[in-house]
Amino acid sequence: MLSENTNIPFFDADDFHPEANVVKMKSGTPLNDDDRLGWLQTLNKLASKKTNEKGAIIACSALKESYRLLLSKNISDKTTWVFLNGSIELINKRMQAREGHFMPSTLLKSQFNTLEVPEYGLHYSIDTSPEVIINDIKKKLQI
Repeated sequence: MLSENTNIPFFDADDFHPEANVVKMKSGTPLNDDDRLGWLQTLNKLASKKTNEKGAIIACSALKESYRLLLSKNISDKTTWVFLNGSIELINKRMQAREGHFMPSTLLKSQFNTLEVPEYGLHYSIDTSPEVIINDIKKKLQI
């Protein structure tokens, strides 16, 4: 919705996982740091390229600080982090409602166990309406 509202291109980071990661997640096995490395590097290349254009909105489970550092490598001054926070129950409910996604909701607990909540960026509860979140982001970033 933010992308549609601002005309900034949107990318779902899950679309950039290599097939081996997809197969691993489909089987119910959580990814490890080694599995994520190439994926994160690919996303950083995408983000770096897009900073020279209109920018990008990338939805990504950047669970650890080391992942966020890699994602924003050489573009940290052009990166704004938006952290969407929700309970495991609500996120699980939303995951089960989406169709055709390769990650089973059974992996959600491992993601919560890995999560290092950033102390920076914009933080929003997913209990808040998307319209309110979008309007606040646009106001704060002046976009």
